[in-house]
Amino acid sequence: MKRVAVSIGDLNGIGIELALRCHKAAKTLVDPIYLIDREMLEQAAGLLHLDIPEGFTIQSPGAESFVMQPGTVDAAAGAYSFASFKAAVELCTEEHAEAVCTLPIHKKAWELAGIPYKGHTDALRDFFDREAIMMLGYPQMYVGLYTEHIPLRDVPDALDREKLTRFLLDFQRETGAEEIAVLGLNPHAGDHGVLGDEETIIEQAITQANQSIQSSSSIFHLPSSIFTGPLVPDTAFTPAMRKHFRYYVAMYHDQGLIPLKALHFDESINVSLNLPILRTSVDHGTAFDIAYKGKELNTKSYLNALRYIAERPT
Repeated sequence: MKRVAVSIGDLNGIGIELALRCHKAAKTLVDPIYLIDREMLEQAAGLLHLDIPEGFTIQSPGAESFVMQPGTVDAAAGAYSFASFKAAVELCTEEHAEAVCTLPIHKKAWELAGIPYKGHTDALRDFFDREAIMMLGYPQMYVGLYTEHIPLRDVPDALDREKLTRFLLDFQRETGAEEIAVLGLNPHAGDHGVLGDEETIIEQAITQANQSIQSSSSIFHLPSSIFTGPLVPDTAFTPAMRKHFRYYVAMYHDQGLIPLKALHFDESINVSLNLPILRTSVDHGTAFDIAYKGKELNTKSYLNALRYIAERPT
C-alpha cells in the first residue's frame, strides 16, 4: 500500500474535517501521513467534536501554531497550510512517501502570509523547476489546462506555438492518451479567421506535436495523429464527442472546467503532471461557509484523489 503525504490545507476550512471523517476509508486505499502537529489536530478535533481516529499518523510541518477561526481568511492559517504542503512535498523528495495529496488552501490567506505563489501548481513549478501541468477530471473525462490562473484578457497573448507544442507532448506522455481533443480559443474556433485568428497558432502546434509523435510512433507503438483540433469549444463536450474523447486540452481555465464541473462536480480531482513526484488534490475549495458547522460533507473528491494514487502504476 502506497504511503501518501497529506497536506492538511487551510485549517479554517473543511480540509481537516475531511481528513478526520474519511480516515477509515482512506486507510483502505493508501497509508496516509498527515502533515499537522498534535496541538493543531487536537484543537480542530475539539472544534468539530470529533475523536481522533485510531492510527491517524501525523508529522509536524514545523509551522507556528495559531488559534483557529473557522470560516475566516487568516494569514496564520495561510502560513500553516503552506508549511504543511511544503513538508508533504519534502517527504516525497526524501522518499519517505510515494505521493502527495493536498487538501484545499485559500489563495488569499497565502497572499496575506506573504507566500509568493497563487496555488499548489504554481509552487510545484518553482520547487522542481519544471513546467507542471494542471489536469482536472474523473476517469470518464480529464481536462488539461494550457493556461490556468491568469486573467482572461491575457490568454491570447499566452498562446505560443512552441510552448503549446511542448505542452501537448508532455500531456500525452504523462497521460498515455492516444486520442486528445484540443479546443480552439474563439467562438466557432475562429470560424476561419472571421472571429479571431489565434486558432492558426493552435493548428500549427497540433501539427507539430503530431509530426513529433509520428517520428517515434514505430518505437512507442502510438497512433500517428493523437491530437485533434482545434475543436469548436461549445460542441466539444457533447455526449457524442465524449464517447470519442476522454482527454481534452483547454486553452484557459473556465473553458475546460465549466463543462467538467457541470458533469462531474462532486467527483473530479486535480492532478499535477510533468513532475518528478505524483501530486493529487481535491477539486474544490475550503468551503468556509460550511466549515465546522456540522454540515454533511461530500467526500468523493478527496477519496477519488487518494484512489488515483492507489491505482496509478508505479
